Amino acid sequence: MRGIVCRSPRLELVAALSIALAMPALAMAAETAQGMATQTTVNVETRDHAGRTQATVAVTVSGEDGLPARGAVAISDQGIQLAGAALNAQGQATILVGLPAGEHTLRAVYAGDATHRGSISHSARAEGQTNSLPNFDIAVAPATLTLTAGQSGTVTASVTPVNSSGLTAPMFVTLSCSGLPDQSSCSFTPENVEVLPNATSAIPSSMVILTQAEFASSAAHPRSNPVVWAFLLPGALGLGGLAWGTRRRPWLNRLSLLALVGLVAMLGATACAPRYDYYNHGPPIPPATPSGTYTITVTAQSSNGITAITNSTTMALTVK
Repeated sequence: MRGIVCRSPRLELVAALSIALAMPALAMAAETAQGMATQTTVNVETRDHAGRTQATVAVTVSGEDGLPARGAVAISDQGIQLAGAALNAQGQATILVGLPAGEHTLRAVYAGDATHRGSISHSARAEGQTNSLPNFDIAVAPATLTLTAGQSGTVTASVTPVNSSGLTAPMFVTLSCSGLPDQSSCSFTPENVEVLPNATSAIPSSMVILTQAEFASSAAHPRSNPVVWAFLLPGALGLGGLAWGTRRRPWLNRLSLLALVGLVAMLGATACAPRYDYYNHGPPIPPATPSGTYTITVTAQSSNGITAITNSTTMALTVK
């Protein structure tokens, strides 16, 4: 004989109401675990700059709650990264990009961070104008790089000739970087690239960024030398005895004063000497590269002895 289960309509109503009330909280928890959705917008303006087209790309990234996002953003042209930058406190970045002649489709790609998901902006079309003066464009890939303090990373900086048919001799371009955080450095291999007449292909250079980890403090501060204490401790006790004896023997007053002056002079001479400080206190502990997201400027410069051509781009470096 089967048992009969009776369900109370009131209990079912309470259970349904509890589930309905719990759904928004569960959805919010899932959103927090996966990261908040973001929206990336882009605005592009072009202008002529020293005979080449330069695009000013304004990017804004905001979370689903309307608050600005943090982190790095990259600019790509038909899927190829050209430049990057760090978002400011308002979730905005302005990036300058050199455009060769022809049609371009620019997008802003937000990489996301610990609390925000990545997003991609709509496409913005721009056109690079044709000019006849020899020049070059500079681009970096990847345009965003994330390192843990103590690690190193490699970025490819590419110099693309523009109107190199107007060159009568090779053009040498020197690469450099600026805007690095403290306790970090960059180097290029090669540092100088050669642009030949009629060249059209991009010339790559390997850019290596080095960061520094924090060192243990115990290794930088060796123990004090016990030999020093072997001289200082008896000397201090001797001075104490002389001071006690000055009450019975007045002539010891001058002797104790001279000994005290000599001891103070010896301590001052040894404690202030760089050699003493180095061997007894060790070199200063180098700090680690501070964490954060930074905008690194990569500059390419060429000069024929009369006029100089300087073009630059940016990339975003995140240090954890």
